[in-house]
Amino acid sequence: MIQTILGAFTVKDIRKKLLFTAAMLALYRVGSYVPVPGVNVDAVKATQESFGGSGILSLLNTFSGGSLSRLSLFALGIMPYITASIILQLLTVVVPSLEKLQKEGEVGQARITQYTRYLTVGLSFAQAVGYVFLFRSLADNTNDPIIPNFGVGVVFLIVLSLTTGTVLLMWLGELITQRGIGNGISLMIFASIVA
Repeated sequence: MIQTILGAFTVKDIRKKLLFTAAMLALYRVGSYVPVPGVNVDAVKATQESFGGSGILSLLNTFSGGSLSRLSLFALGIMPYITASIILQLLTVVVPSLEKLQKEGEVGQARITQYTRYLTVGLSFAQAVGYVFLFRSLADNTNDPIIPNFGVGVVFLIVLSLTTGTVLLMWLGELITQRGIGNGISLMIFASIVA
């Protein structure tokens, strides 16, 4: 088995795909340490320490690879895309026009993929707003606010950054699927859980 794995690196095309996938996953992991602008990183650490590893935040943090606890650029992870995919799969059963698109083959599938991307942006935006107010309420229990200059401009900047992070992750996942090995979204979820 080890011989087979080592033999895969001798084929130029496979080696190129493996290195590309590794580079994209490394970029994903680096982005999970880049804090969102307008956030007090020390207060985020203090809040994380005071609440420990229990509750729903801990579970959500697992799927984001620890970036939620750091309130980083990739704090939302790839979960809004997964949610959007599930919603559209369920809607194809209920909405006749989506069912027709699904039966059209590649063209219809491409259109559904585009709808999934749009829904991902909307879900990311809504989830980012929720996280901003959640972290603001969590910081009420500490002396140091997580978002020091809480206002419309700062909240919009944080929400925009988190939404952009999710769109970037969606793009990286699609790049891995196209130019790397395997399903990029699944590999990113796996990397998050392992991290």
